[in-house]
Amino acid sequence: MRSRLGSRHSKQHPWLKGLSLRLGIAVVVLVICIISLFYSFGFTNSSYSAENIDVDKLWRTADSGGWRSSSAPRSDWPPPPAETNGYLRVRCNGGLNQQRSAICNAVVAARIMNATLVLPELDTNSFWRDESGFPGIYDVEHFIKTLRYDIHIVKSLPEVSSKGKTKKLKAHQIRPPRDAPLSWYTTFALEKMKQHGAIYLTPFSHRLAEEIDEPELQRLRCRVNYHALRFKPHIMEISREIVNRLRSQGHFMSIHLRFEMDMLAFAGCIDIFTPAEQKILIKYRKENFAEKELVYRERRLIGKCPLTPEEVGLILRSMGFDNSTRIYLASGELFGGDRFMKPFRALFPHLENHSTVGPEKLEENARGLAGSAVDYMVCLLSDIFIPTYDGPSNFANNLMGHRLYYGFRTTITPDRKALAPIFMDREEGKGDRFEERVRKVMFNSGKFGGPHKRVRPESFYTNSWPECFCQVNAKNKKDKCPPNNVVELLESRLQSEELDDSDENRTASNSSAGLAEDSLI
Repeated sequence: MRSRLGSRHSKQHPWLKGLSLRLGIAVVVLVICIISLFYSFGFTNSSYSAENIDVDKLWRTADSGGWRSSSAPRSDWPPPPAETNGYLRVRCNGGLNQQRSAICNAVVAARIMNATLVLPELDTNSFWRDESGFPGIYDVEHFIKTLRYDIHIVKSLPEVSSKGKTKKLKAHQIRPPRDAPLSWYTTFALEKMKQHGAIYLTPFSHRLAEEIDEPELQRLRCRVNYHALRFKPHIMEISREIVNRLRSQGHFMSIHLRFEMDMLAFAGCIDIFTPAEQKILIKYRKENFAEKELVYRERRLIGKCPLTPEEVGLILRSMGFDNSTRIYLASGELFGGDRFMKPFRALFPHLENHSTVGPEKLEENARGLAGSAVDYMVCLLSDIFIPTYDGPSNFANNLMGHRLYYGFRTTITPDRKALAPIFMDREEGKGDRFEERVRKVMFNSGKFGGPHKRVRPESFYTNSWPECFCQVNAKNKKDKCPPNNVVELLESRLQSEELDDSDENRTASNSSAGLAEDSLI
């Protein structure tokens, strides 16, 4: 019946076909016009318009949306028991960012294992050729004091007596799996700790999963990273001196210019260099990284090549920054010599680094951890920060998270994948609307350091929102800020636990593990 009706309807009204077609086209055109108007008036996820952006606004902090940083516990958080299951040693390998992340992970591991953490070792010899270690870079006493509500920390393994001889306790060495779950530490590692009294986890870069479904442990990571890990007074003093000099003439931005030999070799981006330089990069890659066929053009198009200094300059100019902008460069030794810096310097002549604006006393250790620590602090305190290569194991990774935590300070992150075809067109003589195209890419996200949802591959250390942030007038209970006297409450509970423990320990044997441990805390 329906089929016949439909057929008869078509035969009786042939003009309806044309009318339907015209109406359909009109609807499509109308929808396209509405969408165009929608975007032209800026109703997108971005709070910025590429055409109407006031670049001066970027010198201010990003909109907080009513959020503020907070890593204090928001639920029951008992102090560490006086007697623990043993000692945890770790060797933190890699650069400054990997080491900080590893230290945070070590504290979390010690907490869930009820272990006493031995002051973390920094693998300075292999990467930095710097033997200053943790005590030479970080304020040890501040580190121990800040984490006293979370774990026990000692500066070295204790000595033990055996058969009339005294010797240092030996830790059982284990190579932990990469991105290990919490359960690996509370089962396998804990069993070995109880068996040997101490374990030594090495290497310890990326050895605990970042995404763990326990907000209090994530907040513990933030307490370590943004409160406990404070650089030594002389590093803080040098950093403040540099920042004051730069800021004496107004705003300044910092740029992490990742254009060193190791990164270029790792990325496989070598075609822009001379044949002699390419041989050096290929040799370095063979000696340090897994063999893999890499095609420069393909790598560049997927955003795997670091931006060149000139590209950074062109991005800034396209965004609207003028040549009076003061820029602090945080970088190692740039590969390829000054020819890569000349175009950048021609666009932005006011370039500084810790060698040009820092005190002479820094120079004796400028290439070691101290120099990197100073760069870290100056970038943290700068008005704007721009990483030119953000990756899973990078100085900029942790820094972006720290700036977010430190009051939503403006961070501009270039989308290398989206920018690559624009730069390649320019190199091939097709530079029409170059600055307009760059500007659209750069102002597309509109985040610039404000609170935003963490989306893979973004790291927890790059963005600890919402776990380490709270709202005073929160609609959701889990986002509510803890009480202002949370530290006093933790201190009171800790003292109460210590009094109870001291009463119990008076009756214990002097050779017990508990007393031996207490004497080292």
